[in-house]
Amino acid sequence: MTAEAISTPYTEASERLNRPLLRPSKVLMWSVLMVGGLLMVLPFIFMLSTSFKFNNEIYELSLLPKEPTLSNYLFLFEETQFFRWFVNSLLIATATTVSVLFFDSLVGYTLAKFKFRGQTFIFIAILSTLMIPTEMLVIPWFLLSKDLGWLDSYWGIMFPGMMTGFGTFLMKQFFESVPDDFLDAARIDGLNEFQIWWEVAMPLVKPALAALAIFVFLGNWTAFLWPLIVTNTESLYTIPVGFASFSGEFTTDWELIMTGATVATIPTLVIFILFQKFIIRGVMLTGLKG
Repeated sequence: MTAEAISTPYTEASERLNRPLLRPSKVLMWSVLMVGGLLMVLPFIFMLSTSFKFNNEIYELSLLPKEPTLSNYLFLFEETQFFRWFVNSLLIATATTVSVLFFDSLVGYTLAKFKFRGQTFIFIAILSTLMIPTEMLVIPWFLLSKDLGWLDSYWGIMFPGMMTGFGTFLMKQFFESVPDDFLDAARIDGLNEFQIWWEVAMPLVKPALAALAIFVFLGNWTAFLWPLIVTNTESLYTIPVGFASFSGEFTTDWELIMTGATVATIPTLVIFILFQKFIIRGVMLTGLKG
């Protein structure tokens, strides 16, 4: 072994020791990330702080309340139907999410793993629905709800989002990555096609299901236009529609809106914490699939 070969590790070690711990590029990068993170968290902090303020403090240039109060929360739950709106939103968002996961994954599996006449046409027709703005579908939805007697009902709120073109496309792309050998082995073992889809294929696409679930849940949790159009009874309002009642012609109860928004963020935070691993993985794989 030559002297040059022996001295190489020591040379590299000394270079690492002499290398500065904080590079200007790293300092700049972390500074930008911290500023960006602060800007993203600041609206949430302002919302939380405002929920503890009196009405006369709303327009003052102070982030923290001078005299914190829980009166806004007490008024929200005792004097309004916020709890009913919360339950409505939770029920509608959960039922719609379950429906989308079931039907979209079933259709996506069929399009990915079966060959039949008109398959390409059906897939293109499903994708074409993504190009139609929601505002253009409101009138057909309303007429259909009227004909079926679903106006001012839970079914009327839920039915437009119980199947989605995006979910079908996403699940089809992921099911195509499931090896056919697994499915053939299940057929040899005597499983029918529904059992193969449920017991073999579905567990292999859990990241996609988690990502789709969070997208659908958040979309229905924050939906405003369609629930506003199809409902007339205050007890059927969802949270966004209920918030609109806090805004009058001359005044707006910002403290109540911020209080309700603070409570409304709890389910989304819980879902993200519980499914964070699957959500992040699903979003990453979604980008790779694209």
